[in-house]
Amino acid sequence: MRLLIRGSRSDYGERVSVVPNGVDWKYVDFRVVRIAAGETYVAESRENEVGLVFIEGTAGVRSSRGDWESVGGRATPFDGPPQAIYLPPDTNYRIAATTAVEVAICGAVAGDRSHPARLIALQERDGYERGTGKARRRIYDLLMNPSAASALFITEVHTPPGNWSSYPPHKHDVDDPPRESQLEEIYYYRIKPESGFALQRVYTADGRLDETVAAGNRHSVLVPRGYHACAAAPGYAVYYLNVLAGPRHVYHLTFDPAHEWIKEGWTW
Repeated sequence: MRLLIRGSRSDYGERVSVVPNGVDWKYVDFRVVRIAAGETYVAESRENEVGLVFIEGTAGVRSSRGDWESVGGRATPFDGPPQAIYLPPDTNYRIAATTAVEVAICGAVAGDRSHPARLIALQERDGYERGTGKARRRIYDLLMNPSAASALFITEVHTPPGNWSSYPPHKHDVDDPPRESQLEEIYYYRIKPESGFALQRVYTADGRLDETVAAGNRHSVLVPRGYHACAAAPGYAVYYLNVLAGPRHVYHLTFDPAHEWIKEGWTW
């Protein structure tokens, strides 16, 4: 399957759409929409639980499960911690843009547990550092606690120029908890300045999958299976949004044994 998704270049509307096909992509439903100031976007969650992550801009959200007057607020994803709205299945919602706004609509078929609609508003103190030296990055977990949702895992990662991230290479494609869990993953990239890029490698131990792609601003990379890691080009700060889902709402990963030694002494 094609791992790099460049998406639409239109100024507004749906810029990215990744929909489960039941074959090589089964769990993560992901869209990015850009809405002009004063315009609206209307949708429903149906069987999915949904995380609306406000990449940039400000909007109000009205839904059949609650209303929130002003969500988001940062000018770009590099300007502070994220805000998101969690919506359970069977929820109608309407996003009304106060400014031009970019929203990631992250969905997966909900599990058995029920969770209330709510605003997730992280503060700077909620972020934390992982790695050291040229593998240092800053992370904001939106829905990474298994008790916070029934199907989705969502996090934001900021990687300084020239640094590696999602590193050492790791995978989560085998349903064998507590050793490892099967989770698809998507990366949605923003780059500062926008002319830059990140490199991402996705590979399996048997070599049947081994691809390295250059992800530019507003590009997405799919990780259906295999080890993966990425690197920010020198001179360019890299942001990415991670969304994961699988047959069970459990998050366990396995590092590539050849590189696991690199994280000795890290806080993970």
